[in-house]
Amino acid sequence: PMQQQKRQPELVEGNLPVFVFPTELIFYADDQSTHKQVLTLYNPYEFALKFKVLCTTPNKYAVVDATGAVKPQCCVDIVIRHRDVRAAYYGVIDKFRLQVSEQSQRKALGKKEIIATLLPSAKEQQQQKEEEEKRIKEHLAESVFFEQTLCQPEIRTASSGPSLLTVFLGVVCVAALMLPTLGEMESLVPLYLHLSVNQKLVAAYVLG
Repeated sequence: PMQQQKRQPELVEGNLPVFVFPTELIFYADDQSTHKQVLTLYNPYEFALKFKVLCTTPNKYAVVDATGAVKPQCCVDIVIRHRDVRAAYYGVIDKFRLQVSEQSQRKALGKKEIIATLLPSAKEQQQQKEEEEKRIKEHLAESVFFEQTLCQPEIRTASSGPSLLTVFLGVVCVAALMLPTLGEMESLVPLYLHLSVNQKLVAAYVLG
């Protein structure tokens, strides 16, 4: 009886988790290879499951093995074919319901809904996807760009290297020190470039 009590909550009607992949089927009118899709039902439990596939519009689809069983810790593939591909159905959302029950019981222990959609073209869908990805990438690139510009002033102020102005001043002062002092008559440098001792002292002070 204890074992029965333990198992009971898991087997309450409609509460058993159903593991199926994928949960969305997309059929493309221009790509015949997509007109047949496979649903995989997994059974992770210690007991065998019975399953049944229901559909909101059964006339549009052919389900191979719409009922069957899955052994414990096994999986089963359910093949679904779209058999009425026409423009009037583009974008219409149909639903499949996968119901499971324990083999010895009739009531559904769990169920999962799968969406099915027919689209005109895989290429169009791919283009839309690429455009969306491009937009996301551009948005990301923009936000990275803004972060960089925000950080730049901090980098500049924290820089330990000499600024352009300091370098320029240094060059001017070195040049000033190298020029002849006033009174040196035998110099090749023109007289107006001769600096006084005081001017050279200023240059040496700035350099120091």
